[in-house]
Amino acid sequence: MLSLEMFFLFLAAALIVAITPGPGIFYIVARTLTGGRSEGLASSVGLGLGGLVHVIGGAVGISALIMASAEAFTALKIAGAFYLIWLGIKTWREARFVQPAEIQTTGARRAFREGIVVEALNPKTAAFFLAFIPQFVDPSANVAVQFIVLGLISVTLNTSVDLIVTYWAARAKEGFAKRPTFIRRTRQASGAVMCGLGVTLLFARRTG
Repeated sequence: MLSLEMFFLFLAAALIVAITPGPGIFYIVARTLTGGRSEGLASSVGLGLGGLVHVIGGAVGISALIMASAEAFTALKIAGAFYLIWLGIKTWREARFVQPAEIQTTGARRAFREGIVVEALNPKTAAFFLAFIPQFVDPSANVAVQFIVLGLISVTLNTSVDLIVTYWAARAKEGFAKRPTFIRRTRQASGAVMCGLGVTLLFARRTG
């Protein structure tokens, strides 16, 4: 089994990874600035569940098979990239509209679903888990169980940071609530960020 020393080393490493700004945090900020706290929270939880897809996939070997296949990696990458770009364009086009409360509630449910899809279609997340978690796994014990446990911890830390980011992004949005022009431009910028993340994913390469 994993030693206590190695476990705390994993916690420290996973926490550093979680607080390091990356595509997930930028995505959460963009969704929060666009749809408010409800969409940001929903997106955070959605990304977390999407991450669990890769944790389970890694534990049963699916992610390894995808990373070993250039065709599968490319197909997943293209699907995820174009989905992000589509969300970005949609956000840009809807930037001029002010959504009433009832629409925002529906938007939160949609943001939750989109968060799951965005993360589940990101092969770089699969690559990260496959490269990061095995370093802390004891090969003499049940590898799949250890992978799932450590993956759950990593996803929990990432989601916790996303929730904190959502809170501060929502505070920033509320501070500019009386400036519709600024809000419109912020939503447009959020759409541009999503498109940028999609383009970045589109040009991602397999490692190894």
